[in-house]
Amino acid sequence: MKKTTVINSELSTVIAGMGHMDWLSIGDAGMPVPMGTKKIDLALTKQLPSFIDVLKNILSELEVQKIYLADEIKTQNPDQLKAIQELMPDVEVAFMPHSDLKKNLANTHAFVRTGEMTPFSNIILESGVTF
Repeated sequence: MKKTTVINSELSTVIAGMGHMDWLSIGDAGMPVPMGTKKIDLALTKQLPSFIDVLKNILSELEVQKIYLADEIKTQNPDQLKAIQELMPDVEVAFMPHSDLKKNLANTHAFVRTGEMTPFSNIILESGVTF
């Protein structure tokens, strides 16, 4: 049995297969996922698991060099923005309109759906290298 923190087999496989500058996305329960994008659905019920809990879990195994967030998070969910920035204080942040973030999900290796029920709790993680 796997000893590290990401024990979901689908998620672990995606993380293990990522290379430098590949994208992985995490989002709230309502985020539409483009046809053709792998969806790893972790949602159990409202708020379970939370966006931040899933993000923390993924960050335990994925090196991230840049993140992409919706512009709208700044005004519509500033607490979530603060929590994200506290988890990754040295990671570059790029903002874009939510509509563009949704379109960019088609370019990710997978979308991880959480039970999060707060607006604009969506992120694209760009993988870095560990050397």
